Amino acid sequence: MKAMILSAGLGSRMRPLTNHTPKPLLTVGGKPLIVWHIENLKRLGFREVVINVAYLGEQIIDYLGDGSKYGVDIQYSDEQEEGGLETAGGIIKALPLLSDTFLVLNGDIWTDFSFNSNFCLEDESLAHLILVDNPEHNREGDFYLSDGLEKYTFSGIGYYSKKMFEDLEYGKQPLAPLLFKAIEAKKLTTEYYSGAWYDIGTPERLEFLEREISKNVL
Repeated sequence: MKAMILSAGLGSRMRPLTNHTPKPLLTVGGKPLIVWHIENLKRLGFREVVINVAYLGEQIIDYLGDGSKYGVDIQYSDEQEEGGLETAGGIIKALPLLSDTFLVLNGDIWTDFSFNSNFCLEDESLAHLILVDNPEHNREGDFYLSDGLEKYTFSGIGYYSKKMFEDLEYGKQPLAPLLFKAIEAKKLTTEYYSGAWYDIGTPERLEFLEREISKNVL
């Protein structure tokens, strides 16, 4: 299975930190956010990683190279000309580089979730989302677990079938409408994760994570 790390965002909420540095290259715990992901993916059995880039994308390409120094093979889906295609649009463009079932994770999260390189979607399922407890900035949550009693926050980690995207037109396109369509068709499953997960959406959250790592609690 291949993994795709979403790294094409502008990082607007992280300014001024992202004025000259793409968000995935912001450092926490002594290494860029995206390197945490790559090292974890390698440790858990992933060998092929796809990264989409747009804003300051050349910096990411120059820093990571072909992935050999991390023990993985990195391929890039370049959206710099388009200026970013949003999540679904980015996946659609990268689809020729991906496996039939693939993992997607946001480049601006930090987690100790155990990515499964052998994950299999349920029959007819198009996606499987990892949900976490609702943080302060998303108290209402995003999706229900199978019991349908409470909404949890989408972690930015999911396993997808190519079938979910293969007939869609190229261009800017958000992911959420496709997920809700799959839910209506009963072709989406969810899973709750209670471990460490941080959405690095602001400088303050990055500083908080730095403190947590420095205390050796993660």
